[in-house]
Amino acid sequence: MLDIEDLTVELDADAGLVRAIDGMRLAIERGETFALVGESGCGKSMTALALMRLLPDSGFVAGGDIHIGSGRDRVDVLALPESAMRAVRGGRIGMIFQEPSTSLNPVMKVGQQIVEAIEAHTPLRGAAARAKAVDWLRRVGIPEPERRVDEYPFRMSGGQKQRVMIAIALAAEPDFLIADEPTTALDVTIQAQILELLKELQREQRMGMLLITHDLAVVSGMAHRVALMYAGQIIEVAPADEFFAAPQHPYARALLRALPGGDRRAGPLEAIAGTVPPLTLRFEGCRFAPRCAEALPQCAATRPALLALTPRHAVRCLLYEPGYEPGCVPGSAPGAAPGAAPVAEAALPATAGLAVAGGAARSAPAPLPLPRVAGAPAAGTAPLLSVQDLRVRFPIRGGMLQRVRGHFDAVAGISFELQAGQTLALVGESGCGKTTTGKAIVQLLRRTATLEGRALLQGRDLFALQGAELQAARRQVQIIFQDPFASLDPRMRVAEILDEGLAALQPDLDIGQRRARIEALTERVGLRPDALGRYPHEFSGGQRQRIAIARALAVQPRLIVCDEPTSALDVSVQAQILNLLRELQRELGVSFLFITHNIGVVEYIADRVAVMRAGRIEEQGDCAEVLARPTREYTRTLLAAVPRL
Repeated sequence: MLDIEDLTVELDADAGLVRAIDGMRLAIERGETFALVGESGCGKSMTALALMRLLPDSGFVAGGDIHIGSGRDRVDVLALPESAMRAVRGGRIGMIFQEPSTSLNPVMKVGQQIVEAIEAHTPLRGAAARAKAVDWLRRVGIPEPERRVDEYPFRMSGGQKQRVMIAIALAAEPDFLIADEPTTALDVTIQAQILELLKELQREQRMGMLLITHDLAVVSGMAHRVALMYAGQIIEVAPADEFFAAPQHPYARALLRALPGGDRRAGPLEAIAGTVPPLTLRFEGCRFAPRCAEALPQCAATRPALLALTPRHAVRCLLYEPGYEPGCVPGSAPGAAPGAAPVAEAALPATAGLAVAGGAARSAPAPLPLPRVAGAPAAGTAPLLSVQDLRVRFPIRGGMLQRVRGHFDAVAGISFELQAGQTLALVGESGCGKTTTGKAIVQLLRRTATLEGRALLQGRDLFALQGAELQAARRQVQIIFQDPFASLDPRMRVAEILDEGLAALQPDLDIGQRRARIEALTERVGLRPDALGRYPHEFSGGQRQRIAIARALAVQPRLIVCDEPTSALDVSVQAQILNLLRELQRELGVSFLFITHNIGVVEYIADRVAVMRAGRIEEQGDCAEVLARPTREYTRTLLAAVPRL
């Protein structure tokens, strides 16, 4: 279905020429799901953009071939003129983009965007195309599709926008689908529906799929083959069952140990130190060696080949080279000899990554020089935050003059408490009111919604504060948004982004004091000092989320609302962020209202959990108790949909 030969893509960057994809060889069969996994910056998304000929302005294909189809239907993608390529995009190759907020047209209704794809690539027109668009919204799990088809993207939650993206990609029922993090922003029940839908389409149409994701549990349930990428190379490729049963590369084993869960609450997750090296470098040895706990002295100067451990399982690691003692091999594959034979590059995929900020492994950052707030209170003391009968009502407008015709209760009377130094997780399906609850507490909905009830922060009602009192309260409550790319000003450098809140909320600090705190924050969240002079678009998703965390911490809040802070992160970066949040909580005593759909993250980080459904709390209590012995049928259904390795 898809055949890539020696594909090379280069980017003309300020730091020099970046070889984003270097001699990629990849073949995907009809009806096969091939998963690409790896850290942010390894080139997974750049691979997808190259296949669709949607490279950024600074990027170009320096060599190689891409063919789609077979026999008479075989097409050379790189040889097509742009006019013919438009028929391939969406028609023969569909793509689900990673960030729906920046991929959907903000001035077009979602139905128009789906109809556009249907009319461009199928015979359907007019009312028939609109009916098909409504049907696709229903199939991907959008409630009330007949009404939502006429809404704009900004009226939808992050998960609902992702579902619209999936509907657009599948509307023309393409032969081949590129799914770049297709379920990142979805809750577990909708994720299960979407994955089952993709499987159904594969069975019906024998659709090939390139699945790019950081969710290893999804990979284990979807993929036939898995390729693990690192810094421009495939370092392990195997059938999915073999990869998860016996991962061979040290990087692969570290990724699996980085997965959060209730059994790992006692200590930090195994986060891999450092970051993916920039591909402007000329590598002399193994690219993972600076971060590898099992590196040999030879690894720094010897380039490993891709070695066949079995006919179906290959790994790129010097530990498996001929001549090494059997005891050096960390985990022999079934039937594999310690010294395996090199694999011809044409026989297995080989790809290259996209350079990001970062470098080799570095020492742990120094403790953040911020004053520690009071820790968790003794039993019987008042909670830090007490939410009482919270209701959030949005107006429903209609007609030419857009008059208010009614109201919609996004949050319909919920109550919960959060103690100082603890974490309360809000979980539930997309659109149930989790993010609306967080934004209401942070006072971001005063102009657009009616708020009822009370939100008491240390006994003071946030909803009743005005002027200087509200300004002072904003120092105590901050938020980390779900989409770091959309929440960071693209025209401001990182130093300006971090300084903005300090200058507004702590005017008593002079420039030198603010600068010292900003530099300490940057180091504390794991970014290099040179990050302060760069713009958000120059970072990977995980690095942008670290900037968002630093911004929230800058004014020393008592409470941080974390709205899906790890949903867009790969496994290793997620482990780093979760370790960072727990460490900051121990050092600073900050409390977290953690909004997420990732149950594994909830098991690892939360002290208490509240399960929301349709604006109400179905069940709440101690995290371990609720997840182990749920009392409500909805909670049991939610937990049953969680993908597991």
